[in-house]
Amino acid sequence: MPFFVANWKMNKTRGEARAFAERLGARLSRGVPAGVELAVAPPLTALDAARDPQGRWSLAAQNVASENAGAFTGEVSARMLADAGCRYAIVGHSERRHIYGEGGALFARKLARAREASLTPIYCMGETEAERAEGATPEVLAAQAETLAGDPPDAPLVVAYEPVWAIGSGRAATPEDAGQARQEIARLLSGRRALRLLYGGSVNPGNAADLLRRSGMDGFLIGGASLSPDDFAAIAGLP
Repeated sequence: MPFFVANWKMNKTRGEARAFAERLGARLSRGVPAGVELAVAPPLTALDAARDPQGRWSLAAQNVASENAGAFTGEVSARMLADAGCRYAIVGHSERRHIYGEGGALFARKLARAREASLTPIYCMGETEAERAEGATPEVLAAQAETLAGDPPDAPLVVAYEPVWAIGSGRAATPEDAGQARQEIARLLSGRRALRLLYGGSVNPGNAADLLRRSGMDGFLIGGASLSPDDFAAIAGLP
């Protein structure tokens, strides 16, 4: 099932999130086309405002704590996120890796906490520009896939390939780049029974259809372009 996720990052107040939801809801007045799934990952403060009362899109968390509860100031547990209405949780986004220094062992704990709360992880993978230039993309993806070694192979999993050099740069991967990464990730995770592979990185209404068709990806994890409900709808191919 094609899957399109709007990752707002640190953007939108509750009022702005409510306006987005109203506009996207109007675009979906006839419902979501059969065989398409949508999710919105707002800031935690805007989860309620971004919710669709008709359930036409799911909520996703942009991050999840590695612990269940306790003295962890500023953290939000998987159980809290599920209670707030989230169905998905993003784990391992490149901004968590490269800005905050998080890594595989921590992400493995986050994945485990998400599973305990019945959240489906959206696990992010991708190489930097320097790693790409060195031809190290397969090795980077293999190392990042190791984080999933303890994740239940029969459980539904979403993996987002997000080349770090494409995120927010305006320079998306070519369909060939994305397609090669998709094949490599599918090979690395060939034992997974319910796997969907997304692409993320400078996706916009102008390049989305070609990227989706030629890369073989199952959808997109969308950053900046998802801040506009009309652009998000256009990327997802909605009327």
